[in-house]
Amino acid sequence: MTIDAKALDQIFLKARTANGFIDKPVPDELLRQVYDIARMGPTSMNTQPTRYVFLKTAESRARLLPALTPGNLDKTRAAPVTVIVATDTRFYEFMPKVWHREGAKENFESNPALAEATAARNGTLGGGYFIIAARALGLDCGPMSGVDLAKVNAEFFPDGRWRANFLINLGYGDDTKLFDRNARLGFDEACRVL
Repeated sequence: MTIDAKALDQIFLKARTANGFIDKPVPDELLRQVYDIARMGPTSMNTQPTRYVFLKTAESRARLLPALTPGNLDKTRAAPVTVIVATDTRFYEFMPKVWHREGAKENFESNPALAEATAARNGTLGGGYFIIAARALGLDCGPMSGVDLAKVNAEFFPDGRWRANFLINLGYGDDTKLFDRNARLGFDEACRVL
């Protein structure tokens, strides 16, 4: 089974990074739908360490602005939603609920290096799944890494349990603000078959 060409276009081939947004709100129910799809993406041992903070008000986004690079300010102000994609450093506390074998929680608790590597890798995967789910449901995404994550963590996660990974501006894109699509590496440049 494969998805049709229209779906591939919407999710990957014709989808673009949004650099501006029209003035159209994103309902909370749609954010829930995006999450409910994204959470189904695979993570190692079903760890699900990704966490999402949805900044919908001008006041909440104003708290974020001091952490952004200048090129990300206007598009973040214009976005109906900015998502802080974060990682739960103690994701393993949920392992008895999400994993089918005993001992997983204790395994991560006793091995901080394993827990940190698992959280970082799978937390980033979760953010990628979120972008795919959002596009599948008709939203445009502007992922950003031009941000001082230490400032975001200090402002939004002072207890240190969650740590910001990257940001996504989310809404309905303004096509007049799109950049030309940049080149992608070809198969022979990026892949090896052994």
